[in-house]
Amino acid sequence: MTVARTWSVALSGVAGRLVEIEADLTNQLPDFKIIGLPDKALGEASQRVRNACANSGLPFPRRRLTVNLSPASLPKHGSGFDVAIAVAALATEVPMDAASVASSVHLGELGLDGRLRPVPGVLPAVVAAAAAGVRRVVVPQANRAEAELVSGVEVFGAVDLAEVARWHGAAIETSDRDAVVAPEAPALVDDALDLVDVIGQREAVDALIVAAAGGHHLLMCGPPGAGKTMLARRLPGILPELDDRAALSVASIRSLSGESVTSLTRVPPFESPHHSASVASLSSARWLACWSISPRSRSCVSEASAIWAWSSAVLVSSSRVVESNSVRRPSDRRATETVPLAWASTSRWKSSVSASTPS
Repeated sequence: MTVARTWSVALSGVAGRLVEIEADLTNQLPDFKIIGLPDKALGEASQRVRNACANSGLPFPRRRLTVNLSPASLPKHGSGFDVAIAVAALATEVPMDAASVASSVHLGELGLDGRLRPVPGVLPAVVAAAAAGVRRVVVPQANRAEAELVSGVEVFGAVDLAEVARWHGAAIETSDRDAVVAPEAPALVDDALDLVDVIGQREAVDALIVAAAGGHHLLMCGPPGAGKTMLARRLPGILPELDDRAALSVASIRSLSGESVTSLTRVPPFESPHHSASVASLSSARWLACWSISPRSRSCVSEASAIWAWSSAVLVSSSRVVESNSVRRPSDRRATETVPLAWASTSRWKSSVSASTPS
């Protein structure tokens, strides 16, 4: 067939959208064009695909090949479209099962030797594919365990492009090759610190319990060493375990950051950036993605630097904990009196920062 179609996923933060990969072969001067708002890395896929096909024993079309990424108005970035582009291009000449190609999502980067390399963001991409009704996904072997965390999806982990083509019905011999190995996943500790270890600070402990139970905000003020971070680190221990949706959302953020994800953790994560982090760094995509999971789901607890600077403060919310040693005091000083460790009620906190807190 001269026109072949398959699917991939474009990510914007943790949200994914299906992208249809169309390949059209015409009788013109030999050329290979990729259109549909690709970025620089994606535009270079044409050379990676050519070399990968040649080194995998797959005949690449010798006529004019145009690959369209639809919707054309949606910006696409990264090398995760390589496999989908290669499969669509090969399907224009190589006999394959058209129904299999058209019903599968392909994710992964191609090496010049034809092997599939792992890419970040496979988990949110598979989640988006499953939500769109796709039930077959091809990923690099190194990302297979990550993709299999999504239920209801058949995952095929491929070592090289030849395996993918054979899986779609192409008559081609495959050889045993070593898969590209993903970076080792960091060990996850599901045992949260216990609030029972805290001696004293009775009022602060009660405030943490009330905030966790009701999903309220909590502001702790006090000098360094008063115990703010110690208390904040124990907040995940009294929060309920993450449900499947929240656990997938948290794992998706880890996947986007380039970590190798092999399992889901049920303990709300605790993030602790340095107190000198700027406002711009804290409002970056990672923090926004973390906050956008669900402000009321308590699915992420983060300790971050910040926006109100005077002495040392910790903002504990239903979704995250924000801590800093250089924060600017709210304009209403009555809202948080400075004591060795003080906590402000939810109503006072909301009224004191409503005018100064960025939305």
